[in-house]
Amino acid sequence: MNKRSLQELLKQIQDGSIEISQAMDRLRHWPVETLGEVRIDHHRDLRTGLPEAVFGETKTIPQLVEILSAMLKTPSVVLATRVDSKKAEAVCAQLPELTYHATARLLTGNKQYIPTGSGSGTVVVVTAGTSDLRVAEEARITLEWFGHTVATIYDAGVAGIHRILTQSPLLQQGRVIIVVAGMEGALPSVVAGLTGAPVIGVPSSVGYGVGAGGYSALFGMLTSCSPGLAVVNIDNGFGAACMAAAINRTP
Repeated sequence: MNKRSLQELLKQIQDGSIEISQAMDRLRHWPVETLGEVRIDHHRDLRTGLPEAVFGETKTIPQLVEILSAMLKTPSVVLATRVDSKKAEAVCAQLPELTYHATARLLTGNKQYIPTGSGSGTVVVVTAGTSDLRVAEEARITLEWFGHTVATIYDAGVAGIHRILTQSPLLQQGRVIIVVAGMEGALPSVVAGLTGAPVIGVPSSVGYGVGAGGYSALFGMLTSCSPGLAVVNIDNGFGAACMAAAINRTP
């Protein structure tokens, strides 16, 4: 249950359009719904402003079906991250109301509950190369399902630096900017030097030799001299989206 749905429920109780017993039935799984060994945090949206998301990479198909079935019954968006295509196909066969986003490896549902007016501006998502798209798309789709406006600048890395320099007008419009880069991870430093908006660097596990795994990009971003640059974990597009949503949140 999110803030908006709780407010609506309280108004219905106040104006007498719903019985106390009905309200209690709606609240019976609030704030936590227990499903065997799983506890779904329905209170998270109200508490943090962000709905609960399911990390799907290490969950089994039966676990995902059970958890997502319960979440689809709530008045909130449904999001499961890091779900591979085979697992997604099996889950969607049982829950056809879900949508799979292959590049981002995301399962989404309850589109009708995407909030409006969540953000005070536009979040710009930038990638150094097309190899970074899976991380960037995880961030973009997450933000859109959290109700934020997103613009993208893809394949604009420093190997052809003119590609990002020509995008300066769009960068200036960003309330917050997410930059995904692998290899040496230089692009977030460049972007942070072009705009006064907060920049969130996301190192991606793209590169050769010592760069493989994203550690070179991570260290490069962490040691950047550009002000206004923060860094999340390797390949963590979802985490970057959550941070951007918090920065861009409408007061």
